[in-house]
Amino acid sequence: MKLSLGIPKGSLEKSTIGLFNKAGIHMTCKERSYYPSCDDPELDLILMRPQEIPRYVEQGIIDCGITGQDWVSENGADVVEVAELNYSKSSRQKCRWVLAVPEESAFQKPEDLTGKRIATELVATTRRYFEAKKIPVDVEFSWGATEVKPPRLVDAIVDITETGSSLRANRLRIIDILMETCTVIIANKATWNDQEKRGKLENLKMILLGTLVAENYVGLKCNIEEHCLDAVLEILPALHNPTVSHLSDKGWCAVETILPFYDTKHVIPQLKRAGASGIVEYPVSKIIT
Repeated sequence: MKLSLGIPKGSLEKSTIGLFNKAGIHMTCKERSYYPSCDDPELDLILMRPQEIPRYVEQGIIDCGITGQDWVSENGADVVEVAELNYSKSSRQKCRWVLAVPEESAFQKPEDLTGKRIATELVATTRRYFEAKKIPVDVEFSWGATEVKPPRLVDAIVDITETGSSLRANRLRIIDILMETCTVIIANKATWNDQEKRGKLENLKMILLGTLVAENYVGLKCNIEEHCLDAVLEILPALHNPTVSHLSDKGWCAVETILPFYDTKHVIPQLKRAGASGIVEYPVSKIIT
């Protein structure tokens, strides 16, 4: 059984390959090649633009792919969304498609753009947005560098942003949000109904989600005298209850837990003051709950 999987080329390429490598699926792609290799013999990989992946998945040309919810919507693709993977080009947060205008313009709300020209890569979605509001505008496709076009070439843009820094750098302000989007795994409906391929997809979902969750956590273990154990357990947060085991040294215990990475700077000093010793923090590669 081979599962054909579209890997997004472009802004998501590096972060996607990095995620697979962290998940234990080691992927490499030679320069100018569109066919990455990996150490999972059940995966057949191809690099393609995320804008095209929904269409090829819907048509069954490939079994599944990693793309954005925005491009699934833009294509109107009838596919199965297997999982949300909350990562983007440079962060682990959702992105937004926003309607932005020049800072110095008089435009304050979408209705102010009646009869104006809007540039975007997300043409179909933008047209649906303005049609739903009954605002007549001229929507044109942008081949890139969209944020530099107002006010000289167009009146406003619909563009994707993670932090808004590029919009601010180009003296643009947001007047509305069209949609939030994140990276998703999608599958062809026939693929999803194939028991063997669906099983492989669900395994892939489990491993990738577990890897993303683990980025926010670390493991922590320490030794503690039994009479101090209650004080230590009150300090430690955990996904579930910490693991406590007795050591060969009479009167001592080992305590181990998983906790959010950002908590350790507060927890470790408290553990030390409560009598813990041999405190070890270690990375966690996957968390499957």
